[in-house]
Amino acid sequence: MNYRTDLALESKQLYDEERGSTEDIDGVIMAKIRYDEDILATRIEITNQSGEAALKKPKGNYITLEVDGVVDEKDGIKERASAALAAELRNLIPFHYALKVLVVGIGNDKVTPDALGPYTASKVKVTRHMFLMFEADGDDEVSCVSGFIPGVTGSTGIETAELIKKAVGLVNPEVVIVIDSLAARDLDRISTTIQINDTGISPGGGMGNKRTELSKTTLGKRVIAIGVPTVIDSRTLIMDTLGDYSQNPYEIEQYIEKKGKDMIVTSTDIDQVIKDFSDIIANGINITLHPGIYS
Repeated sequence: MNYRTDLALESKQLYDEERGSTEDIDGVIMAKIRYDEDILATRIEITNQSGEAALKKPKGNYITLEVDGVVDEKDGIKERASAALAAELRNLIPFHYALKVLVVGIGNDKVTPDALGPYTASKVKVTRHMFLMFEADGDDEVSCVSGFIPGVTGSTGIETAELIKKAVGLVNPEVVIVIDSLAARDLDRISTTIQINDTGISPGGGMGNKRTELSKTTLGKRVIAIGVPTVIDSRTLIMDTLGDYSQNPYEIEQYIEKKGKDMIVTSTDIDQVIKDFSDIIANGINITLHPGIYS
């Protein structure tokens, strides 16, 4: 069965399960960094075509932050998670005097599991209007940041990628940060995981409605994608659940293929998950882009 996931870490786990080994993969470099007892970062770098074929992801860097205790409101967990996210982002987006960034929130704010992007982008501090007002070409404490929430094609009738291309042409950023909802294999990841990558993203991927990709190839600028799993494919959930009670996974797979329907599911506390993780990501972006204010 083809498990659906947007997470490079889960792709690595699936590949290991298929070959029955956790040995190193040609073209895949992994490292783990523990920030504290509740936050673990796994860095995966895909360096060649062999790595691409194994994980079914393009060459580049993928960072997974696993954060324990957000839903349980552990002491200072959101602040600690934001700091860890900022530390990873600084490796990809070093701050400098003339840094210009466009932050894009992908998704539909009227559909809660798809609202991560719009909610997050609305909390990022935008500054471009002030740079224009004072005719400043840079600053030692804050970046020139623009924000954009393009909506979804079903609401606007316009391809999201085309709108973003126009915004990129208008503000000419050095980097585009795109935030979107993702899909995972493991339901527990919906309240624990953030993925960052420097390879781009396909809007709507988490909701099963992939659109034109957003990447350096399509936008002409570096793209840093940040996402949180908010949904899981129902077939994946059923397969994993029934697999614990059957000695014949193939039989389960055939039954699902015959009787199953294409559905995606989310957790009952998704409203709180979206609020918490949009706070964490927005704060991490603000710390990264405006060190004179937020560090």
